[in-house]
Amino acid sequence: MIATAVLLQLLIVAGALYDTACLLAPDGTRRAPRRRLRYHRAALERAERRLVDQRLHGRIDEAAYRARMRSLADGRRQSWRGRHR
Repeated sequence: MIATAVLLQLLIVAGALYDTACLLAPDGTRRAPRRRLRYHRAALERAERRLVDQRLHGRIDEAAYRARMRSLADGRRQSWRGRHR
């Protein structure tokens, strides 16, 4: 019982130290999440442009356009099955 409590306390302390080290680390070591975020934003923008193009050329109706734009606004991309290359 005591061993389990000590192990859990050590895990909590280790997690707290890790979080503190991540917060105090120089910006150079924390660039990967920013790159992922930048890639995600760019992908959402490409999907939005593609969706507007489909709407302007009459490939999708207004209801589908609104539903897909709403999902893009929520940060979700859909698979574009009728995609023209």
